Parts: sequence; structure tokens; C-alpha cells
Amino acid sequence: MQDLFLLIRPRLLGFRNQLIRSGSPGKKRVWIMGGLGLAFCGGMFVLSSRVLIYFQSVEMIGNLLAQQLLSMVLLTFFSMLIFSNIITALSNLYLSKDLEFCHSTPVSVEELFISRSFYTFIDSSWMVIIFALPIFLSYGYVYGPGPGFYISLIHMNVAMAIIASCIGIFFTMVLVHIFPAQRTKDIILLLTIFMVVALYLLFRFLRPERLVNPEAFFSVAQYVSALKVPDSPFLPTHWVTETLWANLNVSEGRPSESGIEILLTWATAASAVVINVWIAHFIYFDGFSKSQEAKKRRAGGKRLLDLMIMSVSKPFGKDLSAIISKDIRVFFRDNTQWSQLLLLAALIVVYLYNFSVLPLDKSPIRLDFLQNELAFLNMGLAGFVLSALCARFVFTAVSAEGEAYWIIRSSPLKIKRYLWGKFIFFLFPIFILAEVLIVATNYLLEVTLFMMILSSITIGFMTFGIVALGIGFGAIYPKFKHENIGQV
Repeated sequence: MQDLFLLIRPRLLGFRNQLIRSGSPGKKRVWIMGGLGLAFCGGMFVLSSRVLIYFQSVEMIGNLLAQQLLSMVLLTFFSMLIFSNIITALSNLYLSKDLEFCHSTPVSVEELFISRSFYTFIDSSWMVIIFALPIFLSYGYVYGPGPGFYISLIHMNVAMAIIASCIGIFFTMVLVHIFPAQRTKDIILLLTIFMVVALYLLFRFLRPERLVNPEAFFSVAQYVSALKVPDSPFLPTHWVTETLWANLNVSEGRPSESGIEILLTWATAASAVVINVWIAHFIYFDGFSKSQEAKKRRAGGKRLLDLMIMSVSKPFGKDLSAIISKDIRVFFRDNTQWSQLLLLAALIVVYLYNFSVLPLDKSPIRLDFLQNELAFLNMGLAGFVLSALCARFVFTAVSAEGEAYWIIRSSPLKIKRYLWGKFIFFLFPIFILAEVLIVATNYLLEVTLFMMILSSITIGFMTFGIVALGIGFGAIYPKFKHENIGQV
């Protein structure tokens, strides 16, 4: 136990020193971030309170709506905690720079694992719990429960966070035991992106806007069933929801009957900790040894990628083709970059789907006027999408050279030709994407031929300007010192 305290003590001392001994820039940053956090929490509290007050004004199903909202919030935060712990556990348990020194000390694997699990729990849980707190406090403000609600709110959420942390750590240990840690990092990244895309598409295709229009359902039973959140009595979020809801209704004369849920939650949390420590005794050090291995690379490039690079870079000449070939290879080699194409594809699918479900026939405005009006607005929305895309890929094109930019400056390639090459390289794919968005949405809106041609030409000229601004400002304000391109 003494060794465990010594392993945790540096983090506690570092946190204390950060609060006490940080200079004026550090304190100023703390005050700014703290103020922004308080403003956000205050806004969430006001918004949640107004929603709950509105729910109370709804007859028959008002309390059901509030209970389902609480269940949905807890399920969402529980999922976020699991993913956050998976990512954080990979760094704290396997990739941290001081682990090699810690493993060389005369401490047991179990104590080192517990200390790193504690780091993971704190690092991944504090922000989610703090930002969820305003929503829970709004329930206390609206329903006016007794002190039992606030006591349950604290200890039940801590227990739920422990369970989520243990699930994330267990998943990470198993993955690292099967794959090296560097490979596991890529796998977790891809799984996270796939999960985000799937949840985003699922949420949109469920058409939640129907819930504000009960007339779309044939009966009250159908409406109530559509409100229900996917839940199971075996989920920790279900136990927390039942406990908090029982304490919220104490003021109405109903005694709190949540003892079994509290016992289940804390028993599960304690069992999860014991199981993780027991499993770590067998596989944790083996996974750490694998994390010290170098990442394997296959010799040679893929034929399909080489063929694509050859066809794309050929028209640019020998000087620019080398740079463009390098950019394409780096893009597909870095999982954090090419995987964003999945998010872009999901955005386009939802963008087109939103236009396909517009109830134009129910609008009191004349149909042809409404179609042309939406077509004009669509050009602005497409411009926003293109601007966001260029801010991520085009603006960072010059900074992506990194500290090797001096090689380009010392080469016989002129900067003007270099920037023109970057401009043309990015112009074609973004131009095609813009035209696809405009033509597809105008087809769904069933606009006239004149409006179709006009909007297509307009978005084409907008694409030239947006890409040019991205390249220009990226060249004026470059940032060559960065760990990853997302920092630019």
C-alpha cells in the first residue's frame, strides 16, 4: 500500500504545484478556461431547466419525458466515459514515457497497474462528470427533492464512472495483449471514428424531428414507444436512473426504494476493479513489453496507391509531381488524416438526406417560390461545408511540410509555382464535391433547369475563391512546428 501511495503522490504534487506555483500566464489561462467552463455550465443549467419545466407542463407524459431524458443523458455519458477511458488507458498504461523507469523499480505489477488505472480514471472522467453536473442539478432545481437526491447523485455517478473506467481499461489491455500498442492506437482510432459515424447516421435516420409532431403517430402508445431509450435492467445506467428518479419523487410522498440499485452499482464497480487487477497480473506486463517494440512497416507501396499517384501527379511536371506524390503518401499513411474522409462521407450523406425529407408539400408558401428560395440558401450551406473542408485540408497544405520546408525553399522550385501547384491539386476534388452537393440537392428539391444551371455555376466560382483563400492564408500564416497537423 505504501508503494501505491508513492506512485500516486507525484500526480497529486504536480496538481498542487500547478495551482500554487504556476506563473501569471498559467494563472491567466486557468481563469480564462474556468470562466468559459462556468459560462458553459450555466448555459446548460438554464437550458436543461427550461426543458424540464416545459416537460412538466405536458399532461400525462411529462414525467415520462423527463425520465427518458435522464436515462438518455446517463447512457450518453456512460458511452463517452468508456471511449475516453480506452484512449486514456492506452497512454497511461503503455505509452507514457516514465513507464520504463516505473517498471524498473521494485514495485509489484498490481500496484503499478492500480496507480495508472487511477490516473486513467481521473484524466478521463473529471471533464465528463463536471459538464454533466448542470443537467443533473437542473432536475434538483425543477423537482425540489431532498438531500438524498444529491447524495445519490454524487456516489452513484462515481460508481458509474468507475465501472466505465474498468470496462475501458479491460478493453485496452485485451487489445494490447493481442496487438502491439502502436497498432492498437490505430485500431482504437478507427473503431472510434466508425462508431461516431454509425451513431451520427443512426441518430439522423431515426428522424428525431418527428417527436415534436405527435400528429405523425397514429396513437399515444406509438408516440410513447418512440420516446423510449434503448435500455436494459442489466446496464449500470439503468440502476443510476432508477435511483435518481426514486429520490426525485420522494417529495411527492413516495419513499425512496433504490437500495437494490445502489447495491448492484457499487458491487459491480468493486467487482470490476478486482477483475481488472487479477487480469492485469497475467497480461499487463506482457502488453507493456509489446508496446516497446518498433512499429512494423511493409516494404514497398500498394499498387493501387502507386497507380493513383502516377495518374494524379503526371500533369504537374517532375518538380511538382514529387511534392504531390509525397503529400498523397503521407495522407494515406497517417490514419488520423485519411480516416476523416469517413466523417466527410457521413456529413454528405446526412446533408443530402436532410433535403430528401423536407416536407415541402405541407408548407403554406407557394411551392416554386419555396424551391428557389431553398436553392439559394443551399448555396450558402454548401459554402460553409466547403469552407470547413478547406480549413482542415487546404489551409494546412503549406504547414504540412513541417520543418522540412527548408528543402523546398533551397530547391530550384519557385514559391509561386509551388503555391499554384497546391491550388490546382486541391481545386479539382473540392470542385467535384461542390458540384455533387449542389446538383444532388437541387435534384431533390426539384428546382427549375435555370436554377440548376445558375447555382452550379455560382458554386463553381465560389470554389475557386475558397480554395485560393485557403492556400493564401495558409502560406501567410504557416505553422511548421507541430506534432500533428490538427494543431495547425
